[in-house]
Amino acid sequence: MSNLRFVLASNNKGKLKEMREILAELGIEVMSQKEAGIASEPEEDGTTFEENAIIKARAAMEASGLPAIADDSGIAVDALNGEPGIYSARYGDCGSDEERVEYLLKNMENEEHRAAKFVSSIAVAFPNGDVLTTLGECHGTLTYAPIGENGFGYDPIFYMEQFGRTLAQVSAEEKNSVSHRGRALRAMKEKLTEYFKENTIC
Repeated sequence: MSNLRFVLASNNKGKLKEMREILAELGIEVMSQKEAGIASEPEEDGTTFEENAIIKARAAMEASGLPAIADDSGIAVDALNGEPGIYSARYGDCGSDEERVEYLLKNMENEEHRAAKFVSSIAVAFPNGDVLTTLGECHGTLTYAPIGENGFGYDPIFYMEQFGRTLAQVSAEEKNSVSHRGRALRAMKEKLTEYFKENTIC
């Protein structure tokens, strides 16, 4: 498969970079919504990461007429009964990643049990109605303060023992090798490879 264009149902530069790096191996060019000339903002009223990813992928596909890929991801903290979960991107009604991180740390202020996981569901919606989905998880613990300048979102407070660092302190290659989105993307890459063998996509 070569020169196939997908629309990413997002303008998030971090997500776009990660998806481009992994899907380029299949000859897939990934464009942001802005680059595709669309402004899809569907209501994410699903109850799971997978449902929301499908909603976003289908909306971008319908708006562009091209295959669309979407990610719905977030952080789930054991001590907070899985919160913020699917509400990670709008946690505490905060306006920036930094504010959301600060809000989460405040809610964990007196908590010693700091286990958490990142969860990512990726959906690809094709104009013929077919939908593929995958799920990836990444386990770690929350730090008491942000550390590191790389990554985005909650990366600066997500510590991984295998690195001895947070996800905001590792390289893009290291992060992609273990991250929830990296795992979901590699699983999607395998699904797409099989899908392309069985279907002709123009």
